[in-house]
Order: sequence, then C-alpha cells, then structure tokens
Amino acid sequence: MGAAGLAVLLFVGWAVAQEPVYQLSTHMLDISRGVPAAGVRVTLYEADADAGWREAACRETDRNGRVADLLPVGTPGGNEGVYKLRFETEPYFAAHAERSIYPFVEVTFRIEGDGHYHIPITMSANGYSTYRGN
Repeated sequence: MGAAGLAVLLFVGWAVAQEPVYQLSTHMLDISRGVPAAGVRVTLYEADADAGWREAACRETDRNGRVADLLPVGTPGGNEGVYKLRFETEPYFAAHAERSIYPFVEVTFRIEGDGHYHIPITMSANGYSTYRGN
C-alpha cells in the first residue's frame, strides 16, 4: 500500500474515532396513525439533589420519530443517575387536528452502568406506553 492509501486509512480511522457515542436514545410512534412521530420536542432532564431537575439536552424527533444523541458516553463521572424524558405531545397532535388529553408525557427512569438505554413511547391522543428497548 502506498503512502496515499495509508494516509486515507489513517484519516478515516481518526474521523470515525472522533464521532461521539451516545448512551441514550428515544423514539415516539403515533400508533393511532401507524407512523413515527416526527418533529416532537424531547427534553432530557437529570435529577439533581440540590436543584431538582437539570436540563441535560433538548432535541426534536427526526422523520423516523427518533432522537439518537441524548446522552454522550465518556462524561466525567459517568451517566449513572435518575433522568426523565419530556415529550411535548400537544403541539404534535394539534398539528394533526387531534386533541390529546396529554399536553406532554414524562418518562422517569434510572441509568445504571454503561449499557445503552433506548426509552421509546408508543402514543395516541388518548394513551401511551413505554418500555426499555434496544
């Protein structure tokens, strides 16, 4: 392999190594319409013993109803603790001419260790369910 080929391999290896890895992701599915819920604001909060809840991230679901980049791996002290995801569901349903009894949905959970956590919700205007996915 020539010097140019080696340089390309080294650059690709460096670029891949620089991409952040995330421990937490989420997903919202609109089960009444049978589609992913795109454009839903999702805020991640971390429990803070002194201040209650501290905002850790705020994102919007993509066209597949997903948010993949909520909690980076490798933060000092790790990510163990109690968190909640807040899904702003009312604007989503209003945009589809539906009235939801849930203006927002909050899901509280605990992270232990360094495994990946996927916390999705399935949702309609009148109900929701959640679980730990993969």
